[in-house]
Amino acid sequence: MTRIESEKKEIKKPAESVFEFLSDFRNFNDIMPEQVTDWQATADECSFNIKGMASLGMKITERKPYEQITIIKNGKAPFDFSLYCFISETDENSCRLQLAFDAELNPMLKMMAEKPLRNFLNLLVDQYAGLK
Repeated sequence: MTRIESEKKEIKKPAESVFEFLSDFRNFNDIMPEQVTDWQATADECSFNIKGMASLGMKITERKPYEQITIIKNGKAPFDFSLYCFISETDENSCRLQLAFDAELNPMLKMMAEKPLRNFLNLLVDQYAGLK
C-alpha cells in the first residue's frame, strides 16, 4: 500500500465549516484545478478526468463530524484507492487540513504517479485555503 499525503495546511475557518464543505462533492467544483475536466457530482459521488492521467470516480463512505471524511474509488479507475480528509481543530475559528491518499500501486505506477498525485493533493488543499 502506498500512502501519499498533502502538506498540513492551516485553514482560517472553523473545523465544522471545513467539514461541511468537504462532505459534499458538489462543493468541490470550486476547488478543482484546471487539470480536472468533465467534473460531475452529487453530494456523495463524483467522477472526473485528470488530464494526462486517468478517469476517476469517488464515493464518500464515512463522515466523522468535524474530523475525517473517507472517500473510496467508485466505478472505473486504474487502481483501488482511498482518500482521507483529516481536519483537526486548532481553535474555534481555525483548523488544519491534510489529505491522504492510499492506493495499491505497482512499482512502475508508483514511480510515475506519486509526484503528480502529491502535487494534486497539495493543490486541492491550497485551493480550499484560498476560498473566501
